[in-house]
Amino acid sequence: MPSPDVPNSTDVPNSTDVPSSTDVLVVGGGAVGAAVAYYLRLADPSVSVTVVERDPTYERASTPRASGGVRRLFSLPENIELSKYSIDVFAGFADLMAVDGVPAEIGWKRNGYIFIVPPESTDMLRANHDTQLSLGCDVRWLTPDEVKDRFPSMYVGDLGAAVLSPDDGWLDPHAVLMGYRNKARSLGARFVADEVVGLDVAGHAVTGARLASGTTVTASHVVNAAGAWAADICAMAGVDVPITPLKRYEHYFEAQEPIEPLPYLKDTQRLAFRPEGTGYSGGVPTLDQPRGVDFFVDRRYFEDVVWPALAHRFPQFERTKCLSTLPGLYDQNDLDGNVVIGPVAGYGNFHLLAGFSGHGLMHAPGCGRAMAELLLTGGYETIDLTRFGWQRIADGTPLPERGII
Repeated sequence: MPSPDVPNSTDVPNSTDVPSSTDVLVVGGGAVGAAVAYYLRLADPSVSVTVVERDPTYERASTPRASGGVRRLFSLPENIELSKYSIDVFAGFADLMAVDGVPAEIGWKRNGYIFIVPPESTDMLRANHDTQLSLGCDVRWLTPDEVKDRFPSMYVGDLGAAVLSPDDGWLDPHAVLMGYRNKARSLGARFVADEVVGLDVAGHAVTGARLASGTTVTASHVVNAAGAWAADICAMAGVDVPITPLKRYEHYFEAQEPIEPLPYLKDTQRLAFRPEGTGYSGGVPTLDQPRGVDFFVDRRYFEDVVWPALAHRFPQFERTKCLSTLPGLYDQNDLDGNVVIGPVAGYGNFHLLAGFSGHGLMHAPGCGRAMAELLLTGGYETIDLTRFGWQRIADGTPLPERGII
C-alpha cells in the first residue's frame, strides 16, 4: 500500500485537514468501521487509515441503539466462530482498548443466553446445539422441566426444549464503539467528520471518494461499513445490494412483581429481552416492518405485540410498564440475514462489510479483524468467511441461519 501515512489528532471538521490520499478509506465510523481501523493499524502501523463518519455525535447511528447482546447460539459455523472471538475480546476489552492507562469499560455482563423453542422446533434446536458443541461451545440442553427448575417464573407448558449458553452475555454498545474508536485513533487512524457523496470509478476499481466538504480522497482500498446506509454507498459505484434499513425497537420496561435473575432470553417468535438495571430491555423485532430510514415510534407496538409475548412467558409482566422506547435500524440483508464481506461486483478494491441484520455489534471484533486480514494479506487467516462473500449475492444463493433470529 504505497500512499503515505497520515498522522492522527482529532476528528477533522473541515476540508483543509482531510487527507488527499489514504491507503484504506472506511465509510462509516460505527463499531464495525472503527474495528476495521483498529485491526488495520494494529497489524500494520505503516498503513494509513481514514474513517469518514458523517455524524460523529452518533445520534442516529445503529451501534448506540443496539441491544448489546453477544452469543454463541448460531447454526452457521462462521457466526459461531465470530461470536467466540468477540466474547474473548469483550471479556478483556477494558484493558485491551485502554488509552493512556485509562481502561475502556463496557459493562460486560456474562449472565448467559437461553433459546427456547416449541416442540416442533426441537430437532432444529438439537442440530444447532450439536454444531455449537462440536466447535467447543459450553452449551446446555434443557428439557422444559429443567428450564422450570432454573427459572421458576417462566411458563414452559408450550416448550419443547431450550439451550442455555452460560458464558454469553451483554454489554454497553456505545462504550464498545467509543473503545474501538479511541483506540484506533491512538494507533494513528484518522476519523473525519464528513459525508461521502460520491465515488470515483475507473474500470474495476474505486479510486476515491468525494466528500460533502468538496474534498476528494483517493484510496487504494475503500471499505463500505455504512450499515443501514450501505446500499446508498454501493449505489454510488453502480452496485445494487439487498441491504435495506429495517426499523426495530428497544423497549425498557419493568415488572411489578419480582422475577428471579434471568439470562438474555430469545424464542422462535422473535421475543428477545434481558435484564437492565431494575428493569428489562428488549422487544420483538419483525421483518414485516416497511423498509427505510424511519425513527418514528409507534407506541402501540409495545402494547399490541411485545406486552402479550412477555405476559405469556412470565405472569409477572401482566402489569408491566414500558418506560421508554428507542428506535434503531438493522442493516437487514434481505437475501439471507447474514453479513456480506469482501470485494463486491467485480471491484477488486471496493469492499462491503454490512448486512449484519442485527449482529453488527456482536461480530464487529471478528469481522473487523477479518477485513484487516483480507486487505493486508489477500485472504482470511483466522476465520474463513469466504461463504459470506459477494458470490452468493451474485448467484442469488442465500446462506441463512437455521431457526436463529
